[in-house]
Amino acid sequence: MVRTVEWVDTDASGHQHNSAIVRWVEAAEAKLFRELELPEYFPAAPRVQQTVNYTAKLWFGQQVTATVTVQRIGRTSLNLAFEVVGHAHDHHPEAVAAHGTIVVAHVPAGSATAQPWPDALRAAITPAAGGRP
Repeated sequence: MVRTVEWVDTDASGHQHNSAIVRWVEAAEAKLFRELELPEYFPAAPRVQQTVNYTAKLWFGQQVTATVTVQRIGRTSLNLAFEVVGHAHDHHPEAVAAHGTIVVAHVPAGSATAQPWPDALRAAITPAAGGRP
């Protein structure tokens, strides 16, 4: 998902605020699950862990690409990997600005604890995970 670093995405030092990375990753995650035709994923997949490694600065007006991929689907959890790349901009070369992982749990409406993923959702996600169980 391609975005532009907007003024609101920057902090007082002039580069991206850490929260902008999270918003772009969430948008890429939403795009992935829309493409998989799994709208039921969103209300039933709270984050239980998120790790962000910030590796380069992004600047106002710079184009960025955020990608999310499925690493693994477990019985009740799902591991995602993400990367945010800043395109070359105003004397700054293209660089990975952030990368990391997200773990979500399947907690369907009405449940207080994680439950096994439904078969249909698992079947749609497994090919996205490269066939890994």
